[in-house]
Order: sequence, then structure tokens, then C-alpha cells
Amino acid sequence: MKKIGIIICGRYKTCSGGKCLRALRERAGAFSRYPKDEPVEIVGYSYCGDCPGGNVEYVPEEMKKNGAEVIHLATGLVVGFPPCPNIRRFKEFIETKFEIPVVIGTHPIPLKYSQAHEKLSFWRDMKMEEIASELMTEDRTVQETYN
Repeated sequence: MKKIGIIICGRYKTCSGGKCLRALRERAGAFSRYPKDEPVEIVGYSYCGDCPGGNVEYVPEEMKKNGAEVIHLATGLVVGFPPCPNIRRFKEFIETKFEIPVVIGTHPIPLKYSQAHEKLSFWRDMKMEEIASELMTEDRTVQETYN
């Protein structure tokens, strides 16, 4: 069984996780990396602690104590406006300090967000396709179901 932790953006700290949990069930978005027949358990779900991400200093340790083998930084960090300026730093910090792999993304990017972001120059400059490739290659029809 794969055990994962999820860290969401502080702007969405009251999020119930519906899209993330749905994507995990459907193995969509960044969860497509897990085979559908492999059981997956969420062992931690928290937010970054608001900018600049104070919870990132200790939340991964708690998740790891609960058995997390990987931590996902939620899709809201990628497509919230503006996209999280610390996302690469969070990934590097967590992987270095806590020695646990970090995946950028959870649920597919809703199509309406994808269409809006693709027009923005800073979105291209951030090169999200390099760090969130599973989100950038999702089928448009799947993205639309996450609107």
C-alpha cells in the first residue's frame, strides 16, 4: 500500500479536498502514477501555513511519522493565482530535509484554469511543465470534468 501526504496552498486552507480525493480514486492528474489496483492511503493532509510556507518546516515530518512514502504538493499551488512562488523551494526543502520524494500536483488542472493560465506570460516563464508534467499532459476532456 502506498502512503501519501498532501500539502495544499494556504489560500485554500478550508478546502475539503474533494478534487484531490476524487483524482486519487480515479488515478487522474498526478495520481495517475499509481496503478489503479495498488491501494493508496492518505496519512496526512495539511496546508503550507500561508506564505511563505511555515508549516513546510514541520508538517512533512509528521506525515513521515505516519508512514508517508511520498508527499504531493496540491494542484492549487500550481494554478492558484498567482501560482506559488515557493513551490520549487518547498520541493527541494522537503526532499532534502526529510528525505522523502515530493510530487508537484494532485488533481488535474481544471480546464478553465488551464485555458486562462496558458495565455499568461509569467506562466510560461515559470516552466511548470518541467515540474508538474503529469498535470500538463492531462486530456482536455478530463480537465473539463474538474471545472
